[in-house]
Amino acid sequence: MIVATMLGQLSEDEIEDVLEREFLGRIGCHADDRTYVVPVTYVYENGAVYGQSAEGLKLRMMRANPHVCFEVDRMDDLASWRSVIAWGRFEELRGAHADHGLALLMARLLPVVVTNETSHPAKSLTHQYRAKEEGLAAVVYRIVLTEKTGRFERR
Repeated sequence: MIVATMLGQLSEDEIEDVLEREFLGRIGCHADDRTYVVPVTYVYENGAVYGQSAEGLKLRMMRANPHVCFEVDRMDDLASWRSVIAWGRFEELRGAHADHGLALLMARLLPVVVTNETSHPAKSLTHQYRAKEEGLAAVVYRIVLTEKTGRFERR
């Protein structure tokens, strides 16, 4: 039995839905003739992706070239998926903006990582806390999305 599938473009509302529902995406950045794609946990609010990271290659590259690509998938199975690719600009957040970004991340990610089987205290799940414990700097950042596109396949 052959099952027909349909390929197509996501509407703006469908793109927003994928970005809002998911929490694992990939940032693509490029600097010094090198491209780097890395998975990140994130939260999406008002056209921007918020994340946090300890110091490292990703932050160095985004500081050098703040124009980045962001990709996220929602996959039910190999013949039923949605994918969003967006482009935007990296911004390092400080003060109240960083506090807001961190609060968004905690509210979105804690229900996913803290279950009956885990016993992590909430603050130990943040890069800020872990980085501080290890003597490293950590950063809350935002990627303001300027262009978005999406595709899908459905049975």
